[in-house]
Amino acid sequence: MTAVRFIVAFGIVSALMDMVYEGARSVTGPYLGALGASALLVSVVTGAGEAVALVLRLVFGRLADRPGLRWALAISGYALTALSVPLLGISNALWIACLLVLAERLGKAVRSPAKDTMLAEAGSTLGQGKAFALHEALDQVGALVGPLLVGAALALTGSYGPGFLLLAVPGVAAMLVLLWLKRRVPNPAAYETVPVQPPAAGAGGPEGHAASSDRVAPLPRQYWLYAAFSSLTMFGYATFGLLSYHLVDAGLLPPALVPVLYAVAMGVDAVAALASGWLFDRVGLKVLLVLPVLAAAVPWLGFSNNTALAVAGVLVWGAAMGVQESTMRAGVAGLAPAARRGSAYGMFTACYGLAWLAGSFLIGLLYEQSILALAVTITVVQAVAMVIFVVVRPQAGRP
Repeated sequence: MTAVRFIVAFGIVSALMDMVYEGARSVTGPYLGALGASALLVSVVTGAGEAVALVLRLVFGRLADRPGLRWALAISGYALTALSVPLLGISNALWIACLLVLAERLGKAVRSPAKDTMLAEAGSTLGQGKAFALHEALDQVGALVGPLLVGAALALTGSYGPGFLLLAVPGVAAMLVLLWLKRRVPNPAAYETVPVQPPAAGAGGPEGHAASSDRVAPLPRQYWLYAAFSSLTMFGYATFGLLSYHLVDAGLLPPALVPVLYAVAMGVDAVAALASGWLFDRVGLKVLLVLPVLAAAVPWLGFSNNTALAVAGVLVWGAAMGVQESTMRAGVAGLAPAARRGSAYGMFTACYGLAWLAGSFLIGLLYEQSILALAVTITVVQAVAMVIFVVVRPQAGRP
């Protein structure tokens, strides 16, 4: 199987699983609200979910440095998500729903470093920006369809449960395709132009010493500067859970239309991912300067009491997510040694996951006190992030 076909096949797996977790994510805010959650709790739970999905990649990223574990991590992580989401359909207790939201995000933490590492290996000949952008675009097909399924089920039944249960179907399909892909490509590291082999136990001589040194070498300064910039942008980035809670709580949209709007936002996400990935391969990390601008605009629009402005805010949120989920990840591949990509992805996402959790608590608190103060605070945070980026100018070699 060629590298492009591998990326496309993995994109199909992600598209099917995105139907599952993005379908659930599209209504998490109003669903928790219907169970009695406050705006602060919605923001904290959804922010904690993102933190679980990101911070624990530090652990699973180190495991993903071992080629023999990558497929096992990917399969178990996808399986956890496929199981957790349908269980939301039979949960009526707020605390159980919160735990299932966190469990679904745990599945993402387990699989993502391994998946990203295998995609980086396949992208070594295609171009990292193109590889991640292609995967993200395919990924977003599921992010479009899943919310529409949930929205249709909600409109027909007036209940969130049937929509969650319906998502079991693409979950099972994703697992079947993933197991087939593992049989076809048991070792994605073979796609590397210059394969990176882990040192054999007790290996001696210059070659063994060099391989060992590469594996334990510290990550470069530019990597950490890049992580600092990314963390600050995510500290000032609202979750869709709170945005969707606001849409329903303020009476701007009926619950059944919220998943439809989320699907449109995922379409914007896909376009932004392709555009930023294409630009990344030509101009490098400078393309990420657009991210603080988009994130700063979200609260001014998304938390307004005008329906048109709030909808526009969600679409801007989707564009920022497309840049963050594709190009931001692609930058890591060029800033970390190939032998440490798994742990580099884990540490990178742990940094901005913790920042996102802290920011979600602050954003939820400010939302309940003053939306104007919330918007001003996020704007200041994103301005500081942009200044840091301009001053340090992190550079990643173009693939």
